[in-house]
Amino acid sequence: MRTTVIDGITLSLAGPVELNLSWVGQDELLLQLLAAWMVIDERDIPFNPRLIGKPGVGKTTLAYAAAKRLERPVYLFQATMDTRPEDLIVTPVIGPDGKIQYAASSLVSAMVTGGVLILDEGNRMSEKAWASLAPLLDDRRYVESIITGLRIPARKEFRIVVTMNEDSSTFEIPEYIHSRLQPQIFIDFPEADEELVILRENLPFADSEILKYVVSFLQRAHGADELYSVRDGINIARYALKMSAAGGQPPRDLLRLAVTRILGNEALPYLG
Repeated sequence: MRTTVIDGITLSLAGPVELNLSWVGQDELLLQLLAAWMVIDERDIPFNPRLIGKPGVGKTTLAYAAAKRLERPVYLFQATMDTRPEDLIVTPVIGPDGKIQYAASSLVSAMVTGGVLILDEGNRMSEKAWASLAPLLDDRRYVESIITGLRIPARKEFRIVVTMNEDSSTFEIPEYIHSRLQPQIFIDFPEADEELVILRENLPFADSEILKYVVSFLQRAHGADELYSVRDGINIARYALKMSAAGGQPPRDLLRLAVTRILGNEALPYLG
């Protein structure tokens, strides 16, 4: 287990994540995120960008792709309504010898190693949790651990990005945090050609006819402002292919059933 020592206190570090994610299309969004992280002068500091969009449009995938472009270790913290300040920073744990040890969160681990932290679904956290990050998100660039009494600075290479789902906040984010999470980068549903590329990337074993049929379904749903995402399309096609392999029917004949099992009967009108 990797550790670091700060002011005589040993912290065990979380490990970076390796995800099987690939960002396809919309290169402009990748450029916007990388630009937000740039430092163009020794007096400059990076932004803390916020990725906003409907569920399933690829916010986490975009963040991961940008972090890998920087060739930095990537850490992921999944925010919830129960996230406490100590969860974000340092928590005490009982070690094998029965003594108290201190575990750094994935955020703090990214800070001290110069990695990239993806704070996923940040709008689920309470103001109390956000308040503990306020000094990290401005030019102070540190967090304070009440548990250990440590002030933990971030290395200059550290970067953070926050993903947020549209219209799914559990708590209102305070204005002083809003102003620190800039710029806001909005991710919309892909165009049909991009959606087809994404499906092919994820389902290289699928027949082109099936993928085009699913893209048509998704585009009709997008036009009606439904929340069905390319992730749903991938699952529909994958399930139809699995049922075909299990029972011998052509996948095209099973798409209607796959839609009902993945999204419910209310999605059927968009099959065309």
